[in-house]
Amino acid sequence: MSHQDIGADRFRKNFVLAMTIAYAIAFLAMLAGFFEALIMAAVLSGIVYPFFLRVRSAFGGRATLASLLTVSIVLLAIVVPAVLLLGVIADQAISVAEGAKPWIESQFGEAAQDQGVPAGWEWLQTAMGPYSKEISAKLAELAGSIGAYLAEGLKRLTEGAFSFFLSLFIMLYSMFFFLVSGPALVSTILGYIPMEESDKRRLLNVSLSVSRATIKGTMIIGVIQGALGGLGFAVAGIESAVFWGAVMAVLSVIPGIGATLVWLPATIYLFATGHTAAAVGLFAWCAGVVGTIDNVLRPMLVGRDTEMPDLLILLATLGGIGMFGASGLVIGPMLAALFLAVLTIYSQVFADALHHGGPVKNE
Repeated sequence: MSHQDIGADRFRKNFVLAMTIAYAIAFLAMLAGFFEALIMAAVLSGIVYPFFLRVRSAFGGRATLASLLTVSIVLLAIVVPAVLLLGVIADQAISVAEGAKPWIESQFGEAAQDQGVPAGWEWLQTAMGPYSKEISAKLAELAGSIGAYLAEGLKRLTEGAFSFFLSLFIMLYSMFFFLVSGPALVSTILGYIPMEESDKRRLLNVSLSVSRATIKGTMIIGVIQGALGGLGFAVAGIESAVFWGAVMAVLSVIPGIGATLVWLPATIYLFATGHTAAAVGLFAWCAGVVGTIDNVLRPMLVGRDTEMPDLLILLATLGGIGMFGASGLVIGPMLAALFLAVLTIYSQVFADALHHGGPVKNE
């Protein structure tokens, strides 16, 4: 091949590459608003795919009908209860935020200083001493900020109702498509990635294993801990028990101590306000049952699927929630696991440069 032909071939390849990148960026930008819905659809499809295969076999290989039934079950068993529960949690969150500031001012404000403190709170008044007014003001300011944040969040949720249901429709429809044509789609996408087949499969397996572990571990354990903790709060007479149960469910991403950050202060509050029997019962229930759920179920449900340290899982989960919202519970750990997998592949591809401290030389 002449130099002119080599130059023409190189120009053609560079032009095609540039055009592909440009259209890929435009296409991805167009779909940016649906990334979370598509990712969640892919994750849920991977989790329920074994069930879909059994349904398809029972229906004589009719994939379309099996996929429709599988998606309908996911909608009725997971999505609808979750949306209804979020509505209850939102209502109780508003009640907690609106009642927090007056309660703090009544307990620690100037009126409380004039009227004296409730029985059992004398130690707190002594500890606060001359700083009681400043502490009261800061606590009231914090409560007001929480209330404003929640109100603004609910306002955005109301204004974005159409966007929410559109994303929900995209997720369910994508699940239907992924279940029917998922394996072929995955093979096609992997075919465009210039990597070794083993590395492609590693990335795919990491995505599936971490998403499964997150759903089975973080979410199921969180739901169980939140439900049992909320039940204990309700029996102990603490208002907005569903909201506090939801908080425990979210904090369960912190292994071992997540739910304790909620029920232990509640127990101390019950002791301090003279509700000794309720405090003892709540402490026994949460320490003996709620607190052990994580240690018992996590090894059974998660096993070694994530192969990530607990600290990294925590940071990835919290970072995912901050970036993606509720779907970050799954997306965050999955991105962290993919990052570790990519680092492993990088260390293998550039092994010479990493081991010898120089660039890889073409031979």
